[in-house]
Amino acid sequence: MQITINPELSLRTIALEDANAVFALTDASRVYLRKWLPWLDFTKEVADSTAYIEGCIKGHEAKSSLSLVIIFRNEIVGVAGFNAINHSNKIAAIGYWLGEGAQGHGIMTKTVQALLQYAFEELQLNKVEIRAAVGNSKSRAIPERLGFAKEGSIRAAEWLYDHYVDHAAYGMLASEWKQIKEK
Repeated sequence: MQITINPELSLRTIALEDANAVFALTDASRVYLRKWLPWLDFTKEVADSTAYIEGCIKGHEAKSSLSLVIIFRNEIVGVAGFNAINHSNKIAAIGYWLGEGAQGHGIMTKTVQALLQYAFEELQLNKVEIRAAVGNSKSRAIPERLGFAKEGSIRAAEWLYDHYVDHAAYGMLASEWKQIKEK
């Protein structure tokens, strides 16, 4: 699957051939990403990225998740998608990360907009959720900028190496997406 957002930015289903690029990006942004992502210490070599991608492919085949590489100016700069898709309840949870060097171009806002359109128009979902650590203002800015409702906080939602962090929970309904799109 491929989603073209603009001439410089697109999303594509993650593939095994992406393992080297995804690992190199992870490694180059390790210190930056480690502040908010719990999996950096488990990604020590290309084989770890390969195993992650194999899991992504299984999730995609089972229709329970969808992981996409973010391509900006012909380079993989991050990963985004639906960490979980619940078809029974028509709900998906978006997750994303962007390499440090790709920050400040509006890439993630445009990426999440494209994911919302795909969720509501292609998958016919009713709700999309995003959760981010309360202290992660850059990640929280995405759903806030796009008109998600803040639904609350989840205490001690994630173990981050040596401490728990609370999550801010955001949601957008299909009906809200339609109203925003019509403006």
